[in-house]
Amino acid sequence: MRQVIKNIATRLYKPLLVKYLSATRMYTCKGIRLVIPPAVFHPGFFFSTRLLLKYIAALPLKNRSFLELGAGSGLIALYAAREGARVTASDINAEAIHSLKMNSQRNRISITIINSDLFTHIAQQSFDIIAINPPYYKKQPKTPAGYAWYCGEQGEYFQQLFSSLPSYMHPQSMVLMVLCDGCDLPMIKAMAAERGFRLNCVYEKGYWVEVNYIFRVETVHSS
Repeated sequence: MRQVIKNIATRLYKPLLVKYLSATRMYTCKGIRLVIPPAVFHPGFFFSTRLLLKYIAALPLKNRSFLELGAGSGLIALYAAREGARVTASDINAEAIHSLKMNSQRNRISITIINSDLFTHIAQQSFDIIAINPPYYKKQPKTPAGYAWYCGEQGEYFQQLFSSLPSYMHPQSMVLMVLCDGCDLPMIKAMAAERGFRLNCVYEKGYWVEVNYIFRVETVHSS
């Protein structure tokens, strides 16, 4: 039934949303005011960012080293920095990097901003918290905006993610990733397992069109 509702909603709602998001928009959440260009993922119209933010808002953030990988407009990164974390925010999309800089200045919140494809241009270091709202639909991105949605035909994004992740963790690092029931969860879990990780679901929330999950990416310790 949820799939039927989702199909109907997509046909009715998507054209209006695409038209609305074709222009730069303003969005405010938790007192953070954002400028969001068309090529940047809008956290107000999709559940994943706000769900991850809600979970992160309950964590102790002060003096923690924090990385938002694929930060988009920067809502989570700016919130964490405002709460006292030492924040690095990255994105592959040049428009998102510009948006991050604007939103950091607009809110007078200082963060380190890096234009990077996953960890490629992030200096090797260990973060206390890593937050990831990944692209998870299996298709090759063809535009800058597409990198917020598509992980490659074979899930190449996740292969690269789990391969590089150990170099940016210490034993107590918390890695949080939000996914939904519309993505290939078995594939993602299998890729994680190949690199010595397991995905532990720590939060689940059903909406009228989908179910979102927050997974903690944990190292599997061999006995």
